[in-house]
Amino acid sequence: MSDALQLPVVDLSSPDRFSTANSIRQACIDHGFFYLVNHGCDEELVNKVFEQSSKFFSFPVEEKIKFAKKNHRGYTALYAEKLDSSLNTKGDSKESFYVGPPADGFNQWPSEEDLPFWRSTIETYYKKMLSVGAKLLSLIALSLELDEDFFRKVGALNEPFASLRLLHYPGDLESSSEGIYGASAHSDYGMITLLVTDSVPGLQICRDKSKQPQVWEDVPSMKGAFIVNIGDMMERWTNCLFRSTLHRVLQPRQERYSVAFFTNPSKDCIVECMESCCSESCPPRYRFSWYF
Repeated sequence: MSDALQLPVVDLSSPDRFSTANSIRQACIDHGFFYLVNHGCDEELVNKVFEQSSKFFSFPVEEKIKFAKKNHRGYTALYAEKLDSSLNTKGDSKESFYVGPPADGFNQWPSEEDLPFWRSTIETYYKKMLSVGAKLLSLIALSLELDEDFFRKVGALNEPFASLRLLHYPGDLESSSEGIYGASAHSDYGMITLLVTDSVPGLQICRDKSKQPQVWEDVPSMKGAFIVNIGDMMERWTNCLFRSTLHRVLQPRQERYSVAFFTNPSKDCIVECMESCCSESCPPRYRFSWYF
């Protein structure tokens, strides 16, 4: 059983940056999730990404498997992943395609003959999301009472290791299978995630993972908005002030598509507790670390 949840809404275009930063701070403390509107990624581009995603996933399995994931890029098949390893099930009911930084040469691309404009559409979206992520991170820095260029100054944005993931949930393939999720319970490991979904429901969050039984709340999609969540790395960076919230996707009754963009720091970025997030009474909980 789940309760419905209305997340805070953050306007990326608002001229009142400090008020927006305060809204982000409260959302990240209370929920670890929020909606992002007026983000600058136009609806036409998002629709094109969904269209290209649908075209790829409509291919026969034997064609898709030619792009089997290597170097964390490419295709993962239905049930190939299980985000909650404690479950005694065969895997999550989703298939996906990973794209990483274009410059390193590891990405796998369908041919232009098979999928015209597929690569150019995905690369355009990837580049746009890097820009959206950087703008949002400057506001997150302000929300933490830091200089808005904090993440750039510490090198997190030098060569950000961002990744994009196209996701396809085929629907209720086995309605009698208990414990099968579209994506089982997990938290994201990076800085922030920007998610766009179609209108098919399924996303849920659990704000208190230590509470038993766990309380799961539905997160409805909002037209034109990204759903943003804090990852484990940001939780660590903020000394657990911001929360990396447990979330999952129920196995949908109908076909469902989403696109997740994971904004992560550069590989050589040193992550240590922010000065504004620790004190004598609240010392750093973690030693510094590198992202990789």
